[in-house]
Amino acid sequence: MNIGLVAPQDGAYVLLGQQMRAGAEAAADTTQDKMTVIGESCAVDSGPAIADKLIAAKVDVAIGFLCSESLEGSLPKLAAANIPAITLSVRWPTIMEDALKKHWPFYRLAPSTKAESAKVTDVMIYQWAGFAFALVDDGTIRGRELVDSIRAPLEQRGMKAVFSDTYRPGQDQQISLVRRLKKAGATHVFIGGDRSDISIIACDAKAENIPLVIMGGDALKAVDKPVPLADGVLAVTTPDYATLPAAQTAVATLRKRNIEPDGYTLPAYASVELVNAAQKQMGSGSLSDAIGKIRTQTAIGPLGFGADHELINNPYQLLEWRDGAFQAPAEQ
Repeated sequence: MNIGLVAPQDGAYVLLGQQMRAGAEAAADTTQDKMTVIGESCAVDSGPAIADKLIAAKVDVAIGFLCSESLEGSLPKLAAANIPAITLSVRWPTIMEDALKKHWPFYRLAPSTKAESAKVTDVMIYQWAGFAFALVDDGTIRGRELVDSIRAPLEQRGMKAVFSDTYRPGQDQQISLVRRLKKAGATHVFIGGDRSDISIIACDAKAENIPLVIMGGDALKAVDKPVPLADGVLAVTTPDYATLPAAQTAVATLRKRNIEPDGYTLPAYASVELVNAAQKQMGSGSLSDAIGKIRTQTAIGPLGFGADHELINNPYQLLEWRDGAFQAPAEQ
């Protein structure tokens, strides 16, 4: 099988592209598939040209697609050529809505934003019921939408926040916010914001001797700068795949090639395993249909897609920052 990998080969996102390429090529060597690499600039309107290159290379399937700009323009031409596409990164819901409406063979290996909010809601329902909790966001579209998406299902369960607020991001301190949280009686707070702001909020709460259980979303999976994240901060995010039992064979394979299984490396590896398994089971049907039906074990655990072309299994977990890494919460 000829697998097309669409990933940045230079520019600002070259490191992420290198991760995708390293993982995909290592897996393809194991599955004995051909790998055709197509550079991704992430520029607006770059998608049609990428699709033309994939079609000219006669690939059977296209994986990767770091950027929505590349993916959106590629999909119509790939669909016309009956080439299924799998993104490892793009979570923009509109692309999937268009794909389903137009019956494009598009699947998403990256977890959707709905999966993130669903896991946050579950955690709060089952672990924060009975506590005085607050909902806070940074005013950005992403932060506000995440908080809004969990507010309604919580209130339907009779869980109403004792305090809601929007803070100004990118400040050196957030003491006034933590004092307002204390005044409202909040003991737990979910924050729709980025890692640097949540780090400052946790630091200021400790300095003010205000005990708070703080939880954020997937945005907490970022560089630990400039203020280090305090131990005990919770995050609903994806695990470090390299630590999973399912990943150990792939990790050993990668390290023999002097490749560390960081970032997109293992998801790219798993995507090759998935399409290879689908190709072996496709029979007389199309590869796209086989990808939609396959349920297979991969380097990042069991994978399969639902009728909505999203992952069946929600990969998000509740993790706790401790000793410089996100780990299973100490209580578990």
